[in-house]
Amino acid sequence: MSEEHTSLKQIIKFRMEKLQKLRDAGVNPYPYFFKQSHYSEEIRENFDSLENKDVTIAGRIMSIRKMGKASFCHIQDGAGRIQTYIRRDDVGEESYTHFKLLDMGDYIGVRGYVFKTKTGEISIHAKTVTILSKSIRPLPIVKEKDGEIFDAFSDKEQRYRNRHLDLVVNPDIKEIFVKRAKIISMIRRFFDDRGFLEVETPVLQPLYGGANARPFITHHNSLDQDLYLRIADELYLKRLIIGGIDKVYELAKNFRNEGMDRNHNPEFTMLEWYQAYADYGFMMDFVEEMIRTVAEGVGSLQLNWGGIEVDLSKPFIRKPFLALLKEATGQDVTGGDETQIREICKEQGLSVPEKANYGQLLDELMRKLVEPNLIQPTFVIDYPKVISPLAKMHRNNNSEIVERFELFIGGAEFANAFSELNDPIDQRDRLETQEKLHAAGDEEAHPVDENFLQAVEYGMPPTGGVGVGVDRLVMLLTENRWIRDVILFPSLKTVKE
Repeated sequence: MSEEHTSLKQIIKFRMEKLQKLRDAGVNPYPYFFKQSHYSEEIRENFDSLENKDVTIAGRIMSIRKMGKASFCHIQDGAGRIQTYIRRDDVGEESYTHFKLLDMGDYIGVRGYVFKTKTGEISIHAKTVTILSKSIRPLPIVKEKDGEIFDAFSDKEQRYRNRHLDLVVNPDIKEIFVKRAKIISMIRRFFDDRGFLEVETPVLQPLYGGANARPFITHHNSLDQDLYLRIADELYLKRLIIGGIDKVYELAKNFRNEGMDRNHNPEFTMLEWYQAYADYGFMMDFVEEMIRTVAEGVGSLQLNWGGIEVDLSKPFIRKPFLALLKEATGQDVTGGDETQIREICKEQGLSVPEKANYGQLLDELMRKLVEPNLIQPTFVIDYPKVISPLAKMHRNNNSEIVERFELFIGGAEFANAFSELNDPIDQRDRLETQEKLHAAGDEEAHPVDENFLQAVEYGMPPTGGVGVGVDRLVMLLTENRWIRDVILFPSLKTVKE
């Protein structure tokens, strides 16, 4: 009976019966070990030297055609698929009877010689077949004809919830994550080659900080103390700069209790690095070099990102924050106050909360009117001090502007960087101002971190620091517009059965 028109409950029942038949016949359907000699790709690429020679392969059955005295199946291993021809007279009647109890999704090992069928398909002519794992639950049904796939497991929600099935049924998806691994490896090599030390800082922190975000809260039973999952590793990495490690970086999992969309997942990967005696100008050049080096290493500098053509080969654009706002609104907001900025928001049709403070209003104008239009790589530089509590005051002596940049590509933020604030008096004043904003209702404002402030009071050298969203960089370099497509197991709401 075809599984296509049978209920799941019936399919599982039939497969359990087959499993029992194998066991009754003395077959162990879940053996401990099987030694492979080749992968499918090796066989295809080296057919001329392997023709008529014995190989041993293993993998999952992805299609199967059972006939009286001979059968065909396609096996999928870690490198691709290859056809296997199983003939009763070659494998033996008992083994062939056992093979006929197998289904799509089962794992087998095959020893046999390499040949081409009459249609020219490179295949394995089986001499022995070993059952390696009997599947109980069926794979999603996928039809394939003349190399074209029909009825693929294409529902995005189901693919995210069942990544194991996604990788089996849509093997091309694996390439995204192979490329992700290469990107991360190249990032490490880039920093290691330039004398940076990779470190690990705490995920569980007694006080969160280093970014404007709401944290996840947990409780440590032995300490009887609430702890926070880190929203950033910035404040710990700066302590290492203070401690004399002049070049330091971390590839870290961060957690932010905020919204989810195409660019945001509550658990995400960040790259942060800090270099003593550097500033944000140096870091702009450094970021550009790093992204271009990694992009060239894994692919191309010309990318099609969801229909947007992005060119990483040209020098990245640099524009001041306030100049971009003036271009977008037609009004100079330099030196403006909360009343003026709120009025501009209304004129632009932006709905903002009544409790939104001056910094939040500026940020909303930038987020809605400017950022979506920053398509080619653009450094937005020289941010207002009110939304940059960890950045050094601008050297042009404008007390309202700090040395900070954010990098935008395709309308999305990729990096955030500062000439780091190392004046302990100014830093304390900034964090205390943030604490007042938090008390007034800004849930993403910084708390005062006394341990960090005391560390800065011991003396911190001039420092440049940068944070880059690794997931977004992977999205760009693999040409995927949704963050869930580049995270193996993205965060999803639990569905009750």
